Amino acid sequence: MIQRQKKLGAIDAGFSRAPIVSITGLRQCGKTTLARAYAADQNGPVHYFDLEDPRSLARLREPMLALETLEGLIVIDEVQRLPPLFPILRVLADRPEGKARFLLLGSASPVLLDSISESLAGRVALLEIDGFDLLETGPDHWRQLWLRGGLPPSYLASADDDSLLWRQDFITLFLERDLPQLGITIPSTTLRRFWLMLAHFHGGIWNAAELARSLGASEPTARRYLDILTGAFSVRQLPAWFENVGKRTVKSPKIYLRDPGLLHALLEIRNWEQLESHPKLGASWEGFCLEQILHHCDPRQAYFWATHAGAELDLLLFSGGKRIGVEIKYTDTPGTTRSMRVALADLKLDHLFVVHPGKQRHPLAPRIEALPLGDLLESLPNCGT
Repeated sequence: MIQRQKKLGAIDAGFSRAPIVSITGLRQCGKTTLARAYAADQNGPVHYFDLEDPRSLARLREPMLALETLEGLIVIDEVQRLPPLFPILRVLADRPEGKARFLLLGSASPVLLDSISESLAGRVALLEIDGFDLLETGPDHWRQLWLRGGLPPSYLASADDDSLLWRQDFITLFLERDLPQLGITIPSTTLRRFWLMLAHFHGGIWNAAELARSLGASEPTARRYLDILTGAFSVRQLPAWFENVGKRTVKSPKIYLRDPGLLHALLEIRNWEQLESHPKLGASWEGFCLEQILHHCDPRQAYFWATHAGAELDLLLFSGGKRIGVEIKYTDTPGTTRSMRVALADLKLDHLFVVHPGKQRHPLAPRIEALPLGDLLESLPNCGT
């Protein structure tokens, strides 16, 4: 059993700020297991509603009557399936006696966050989680985590082939069942084709015109599809950082598939040998490291940087008043480059880390250090959300 103590602590921290905590994330990333683990440690009463279970839906047919007399922790899973519940939760959260706390779980941000912004503003602490991360699995298991991704059923499968079959089924169910339940009426075959295009585009700068041409659609349509997959936690748009440094900089976001296991399933990468020989090896490693770092840092303070002259930085983090640069290289012997030196000077970085898959940590130049991914995660203690 992989322990997720940091995430359990984040729930406690959320309840110290608000009577409602909302946990969102990709389907099957472990939200329900996390909520049950949290509930098991509570001293008072716990009430659990799963809105994919007809029995829970029946119990909430009259939500105010069902909830107003309950005390302790109330867990509501897949809460986005019942939007009328949010105004009632606002009323219950505002009761002066405050005898109940609400833990809401949701698999998509568009419906859930729109409802929160309308009904629960100021009453809810937001917590977004992903699958397992490297500090949870242990640094020695980075290859398995990279190949299979962090979704628990995939990572914990008995064999790589079983893991791949599970991910392929997940993709089908996600497109054919989960997204339609959110009111998305785009044909699943169209979104699968677009998602596959993004897999081949993984780590690239968003180019709406190119994707739209390949899809045979308009640029606004391609943008809408991108926003749908982003809102469902399957794609990340890493924004560009630009400031007046006297150089023309890229302003479009970079696109990554958030879970490397789903990326590899879409690219039909079955095992470690195929991954090491695949043309997207470097981009896959970059995306994997990026997501691991953003598990522990505030994504709202994370950017990439690139100039039209060719200088670039994979990741720019703002933490504790410092500017931290991260370059991600799939080589055991990384060195410094002109691009790194330009980024160090132009962005006034306090430090630049070069992440590599080896085991050694060593300086490359003043304020530039090469280190394994696990060491970097341990070096960013003040970067957490």
